[in-house]
Amino acid sequence: MNVDEEYKREVLEPARAAGDQPPEDLRVRYRLREPLRAAEVTAQVKQVRQCWRRARGQLKYRKLIDRLEAEHRQLAPLFSAAERGDLGPLTARLRGGRERTERRRAEARSRLVDAAGSLRLVAPAEVAVIARSGGVTGAELEALAKQDGIEIREPDALATSPPAQGYPKARESLDVLGHRHLADFLFGPRLTGPMRVLDGFAAPGVRLDAETVAAVAAEWARRPRDTSSTHAGTVLAVLRQAGEPDALIRYDVVERLRERYRQRASERALLRHAIEGLGVEPGDARRLVFAVLREAAPAGGLAGRLRALLDAGEAHAAALLAERAGLPAGELTGDAGEAQVLAAEARQRLAAALRLREAAESEVDPDRAWQLLTEALHLVRDLPGADERLRRLPPRPVPRLRAVPDGRGARLSWAESPSTGGELRYLVVRRRDRAPHDPADGDTVPAGRTGAHDDRPPANVPLFYAVFARRGEATTAPATAGPVFVRPEPAAVELTTGDGVVTGRWQCPAEAARVVVVRDGVTVPADREGFRDRVSNGVTHHYRIAAVYLGPDGREVETPGVRISATPNAPPDPIYEFQVRPDPADSEQVIITFTPPRRGTAEFVLLREPPPWPRSALLPVAELRQVSKRLPAEPTVRGTAVRTGSSGWLLAVTVAGTTAAIGACHRHIDLPPPGGLLAERRGPAVHLGFDWPKGITEVELTYRIGSASPERTAISRADYDAQGGLRLPAPEDEPVEVSVAAAGLIGDARMTGPAVALTVPERLLVTYDVATAGPPWRRTLTVTAASARPVEIGRLVLVLREGRVMPQRPGDGETVGSWTEVSLPCELTVPLPRRAGPYWLRCFAEDEDIELSDPPVRRLQIKG
Repeated sequence: MNVDEEYKREVLEPARAAGDQPPEDLRVRYRLREPLRAAEVTAQVKQVRQCWRRARGQLKYRKLIDRLEAEHRQLAPLFSAAERGDLGPLTARLRGGRERTERRRAEARSRLVDAAGSLRLVAPAEVAVIARSGGVTGAELEALAKQDGIEIREPDALATSPPAQGYPKARESLDVLGHRHLADFLFGPRLTGPMRVLDGFAAPGVRLDAETVAAVAAEWARRPRDTSSTHAGTVLAVLRQAGEPDALIRYDVVERLRERYRQRASERALLRHAIEGLGVEPGDARRLVFAVLREAAPAGGLAGRLRALLDAGEAHAAALLAERAGLPAGELTGDAGEAQVLAAEARQRLAAALRLREAAESEVDPDRAWQLLTEALHLVRDLPGADERLRRLPPRPVPRLRAVPDGRGARLSWAESPSTGGELRYLVVRRRDRAPHDPADGDTVPAGRTGAHDDRPPANVPLFYAVFARRGEATTAPATAGPVFVRPEPAAVELTTGDGVVTGRWQCPAEAARVVVVRDGVTVPADREGFRDRVSNGVTHHYRIAAVYLGPDGREVETPGVRISATPNAPPDPIYEFQVRPDPADSEQVIITFTPPRRGTAEFVLLREPPPWPRSALLPVAELRQVSKRLPAEPTVRGTAVRTGSSGWLLAVTVAGTTAAIGACHRHIDLPPPGGLLAERRGPAVHLGFDWPKGITEVELTYRIGSASPERTAISRADYDAQGGLRLPAPEDEPVEVSVAAAGLIGDARMTGPAVALTVPERLLVTYDVATAGPPWRRTLTVTAASARPVEIGRLVLVLREGRVMPQRPGDGETVGSWTEVSLPCELTVPLPRRAGPYWLRCFAEDEDIELSDPPVRRLQIKG
């Protein structure tokens, strides 16, 4: 058995039986073997997907393959990771597959229990629907049903018409006589146990036959004639007409159950009525209720079956059923029954479909034949031979195929087949030395709708390609292209520059005879793996590196080549020292000053750890870039402004071409200083405020009051926000020095950044008093002032304000006294102002470091 057939038997067929549900376990779906290995997984997935493409040509697998491909697109990242050697995502998905399978099986089991209901019976068709929609196989569902005590069986066929035409009259007579059913009429009190009605009538202690009916008739004949005997005669007449009393009894029981069902009785109520009300044996009662509930339609019978077949598109089967049932094939008359009308419709559909099939068989154009057969199958889905003929109708071939080399592969493009009917697929096949004859004659190349790319074809050999259009199981003649010679260029070409030297390295294709290197029109000596060329510094040199192959005739064929440029430079000069200071205009960058190097370009990079290279060392720029972060720099009049962004080691490097010279290195702490520091005295305390540094959660506050020792404390952002700033208790007559710096952990060490500082000068408290003196015609005002220590007030003013409001500033009233360079203690006198009403007097000092303390309010108010 080949691989495809084995995969179909073990994977695709069970999936089809489960309603075209792909297996959740990816081990089964892709046939993966434990333990997983990355290379084996990649190869196996590729092989399985090729099997999908081949199997999709069969209609029965098409829907399943489409679902497999759709889900594979979602799984592609797992297999891409596996191809790179990372099996972690695939392993995690495999563990989840078992859980999803169990969950799906549990859901299907729940639906099965719901369908079985209290009868614990379910029809095979219902099992198939649940299996198909639930993604499990029929065998799995049957096992689950057995575990739950659910019986799977076809509903018993129940008669849709009475065995005797007079049954409706007999039913009315039974109701008048007060009998539950015909058996109760026949046996009366002798019917003491449950009766069976499905597989022939049977009940304990009684026997149903013609003699029983005759005995009952004789008993009624002996009774006086009245309405009861008349109704009994009607029932007996129907029994004789039926011929088989057990069939009439069964129909009578079924009709009574149908009547209850039409009255919307539940499943349990129907079962209880059958057992307790009608006296049916429990097993037969379950089967009867199950059959009544599963009846397709009130019409039932032959007409119902014909309609079901026609609705499903199976007109051929409907015509055969009508023929076996003996329905006439002539024209319909006015009294034709429903079954005859349906049979006529089936025959008409079948006749039209057969004409279309015959026309398709004689049609030369396959597209026209495909259209005719499609119309025939639309009329009659089960038309014999049409589906198979349709699958074998090939489309028109692809008009042309173009194949060109593309790097290490070949790119193919073609025009689509002119055929428009059906779903077309394209198969691309590659063969060496000659064109492929059929899809199996060569190696398959993954193809799209109008193009394909052959990733790894054999190199330097004549390759021929063919594209086939496929519809169903039929394939067209090939469109071919070739010969194509794939001659890869040297791979991984890399040039390294030095002091007057350019060195080249590459990977030479195994099929190439040698490699040619040309610099600016001059051939450079080279071997299969590289070259070393001495050239001038500071000049850009252009190289073409091409592979040379031997053609079929033994002549050399040179590829177009890989073009690459390099500029060698003299070794750069290192920067031996530089200075770093904060940028006052931008807290997120620093100003660096240094002496520019004579050769090379200065750059500054940031490292997390101290540089592993000694100063003045030369190394490739690529090596430096792997472990460092290049910092953006902008020349300014103050120096080079560099935005660091984080803490680390600030390293100066000089770059020339692909070489970097290591220079000086400084430890850099990226803790920006707070901005806008403000301080204000408020009585016996100093209030501080500042702009909190971005990204900082803690600052360090250092302060000194007067000549005391400095004190330090850490302030968190939460404390600062809760207090609306910082408050330092401090005497007003003592100066306060304050500095604030950002703080944080750099590694395991606590570090502080640049600090901002200011000094809050002391404030001198001066007390004063205002008093009146002298006779009434020459009264004066006397102002006395004093302080704890000698002090001089630059300017002292006495302000008068009429009314009831005290002056709050010098401009709030009339200045009645002004003194400059007042030394304390002092006593100052002015004439008492004469005003008609009351007024206020208050002193103000214009010196910012002096605070006047007012006397009691009653001393400042003059009655006038």
